[in-house]
Amino acid sequence: MYLRTLLIVLVLGIVVIFALLNWSVFIAPTTLSIGFTTFDAPLGLILLGAIAMLTLLFLIYLVYLQATALMESRQYSRELKSQRELADRAEESRFTQLRSSLESELRQLTSQIVDSNSATVSRLDGLDHELRAAIEQSTNSLAAYLGEIEDRIERAGGRIKEIQRET
Repeated sequence: MYLRTLLIVLVLGIVVIFALLNWSVFIAPTTLSIGFTTFDAPLGLILLGAIAMLTLLFLIYLVYLQATALMESRQYSRELKSQRELADRAEESRFTQLRSSLESELRQLTSQIVDSNSATVSRLDGLDHELRAAIEQSTNSLAAYLGEIEDRIERAGGRIKEIQRET
């Protein structure tokens, strides 16, 4: 764009220098016709005015284009900002949803672990009770067997004494 601007300024500078060098010709009156009438006016000055008018129109058009581009740029910037905020909110919503999902899963796992632990403790208590009952029953059986053996020994001891007396 800098090269284009430089070229335009160079062409306008050449036109101004040309007009200054030939100023006397530019202001010399000439008979001009506009179709239905004729009049005397300086042709060079009219053409120079037309060039100045066109230059002014192009500058106005350039300012209009720049202003339009600037307004569109601002509008796109606002839209981009709103879309970015919308995306940030959606991402935040997803993080919140993920957090709640993870918390729910953790609560469920904790509940399962607590249930499993209570079931294990309950089972161990049952097994402990059964083991103690079995040990007590074995102790009672062993005591009964020992009592029976003692009885037999005492009876056998009594017979041995009777046999010894008889002999």
